[in-house]
Amino acid sequence: RHPYLLSAFTKSVEFSHVAREWRCKWTKDNEMASLEAAGTILAEHLADLKKVDGVVSVQRIVCGGCQDFKVIIKVSADKFGAFEESGFAGEAAFLDKLNAIAGLSGVETQTYTIEEM
Repeated sequence: RHPYLLSAFTKSVEFSHVAREWRCKWTKDNEMASLEAAGTILAEHLADLKKVDGVVSVQRIVCGGCQDFKVIIKVSADKFGAFEESGFAGEAAFLDKLNAIAGLSGVETQTYTIEEM
């Protein structure tokens, strides 16, 4: 059984939300052109991400020190299976666009549970 279809890993680690993270590293070259391009791509996809059944939030994280660019799509755990089966709402196209940008590297994804405490 898929671990994200459960409601807890252990008694003290319960969850009701799962997040899919898309991330990469950007550079300060050319007045941060790679960061600007990543932000533009997110803006193009944002409306579709917010339409995902069960979406709770879409967050963007940018670290100026370590030059991270991250997008976190938080969905209700009971809707995660459908989100995954749909290809994570255009994830492949989004990642392909990131991979085509000069100055971006380390394009990766990760799935994890996420809860406010």
